[in-house]
Amino acid sequence: MSKDAILGAIRRGLKRGPLPADEAAMLEGRIARHPRHLIPARSRLPRPEQVALFIKNVEKEFGTVTRLPDLTVVPEAVAEYLAAQNLPARIVTAPHPEIEGIDWSTRPMIAREARRARDGDLVSLQHGWAGVAETGTILFPSDAARPTTLNLLPDTEIVLLRASRVVGAYEEAWDLLRAERQDAVTGGFMPRNLMFVTGPSRSADIEQTLELGAHGPRRLHVLLIEDEPAPRLTTPAEARAEAVAQPGGPAAPGD
Repeated sequence: MSKDAILGAIRRGLKRGPLPADEAAMLEGRIARHPRHLIPARSRLPRPEQVALFIKNVEKEFGTVTRLPDLTVVPEAVAEYLAAQNLPARIVTAPHPEIEGIDWSTRPMIAREARRARDGDLVSLQHGWAGVAETGTILFPSDAARPTTLNLLPDTEIVLLRASRVVGAYEEAWDLLRAERQDAVTGGFMPRNLMFVTGPSRSADIEQTLELGAHGPRRLHVLLIEDEPAPRLTTPAEARAEAVAQPGGPAAPGD
C-alpha cells in the first residue's frame, strides 16, 4: 500500500477528512523549522568534559572504552581486546573507507572480512557515525559502509568512533544528520534505518534478572580516536558563558 492509501485508511477509521488549511500549514511549518526539544543541562559542557561524560555513560551502561591517539594503533587495540576477552582473532568489519584504509599488516594474525554479518560471526568492527554524551549512545545510520547486521548478530561489537563526532545532546546529532545527508530524490535527510546503541543488548524481562546479549551483542567496546586538538583550559566563569544559549542554538542549562 502507498503512504496515501495507508493514511487515507487511518482517516476513515477516525471518521476524519483532510486537515483544514490552517492546521495543515501549522504542521508543515513545524516540520520545516525542526524546533528543538528540551536539552539536558548535563550535556552543556566544555569539550573535554563532554567527551568524558560520553565515556562515563558508555561504561555506566556496561560498555567499555579505549582511547587511542590515531588510527594507526587500531589493529593493536583490537588484538589486545580480543586476547583479553579470550576471543578468536577473526572479525567481520564494516566496509567503511576509514576502516579499509587502516594498515592491518601490523597484526597479520587478525583475519578480517569486510561484509555484512552472518550467523556464526563472533566479533564485528563497526564504524560509529556519532556519539551522544548525555546518554553514552552511539548512532549508526544504515548505508553500504555500515551494515546494520554488524550491530545485531555478532556476540561482540567493537566500534570505531572519532572523539570529534561526540555531541552533547540528541538534538545536536539530528542537526548533524540534516547537515550531512541530503537525498537527491526526496529532498529528505533520513536514512532507511538509524540505530541508537546504548551499551550491549540487555533485558530484565524474566524475573527482573539482567541478561546481557538478549537481543544483540553481549559486549560493546568503543575505540575512541582522539582526533581533536588539546583544548584550552577555561575558568568556571568561561565555562558557564559557553553554556549560555545563543539565538537559534541549543537551549540553556535547565531549560
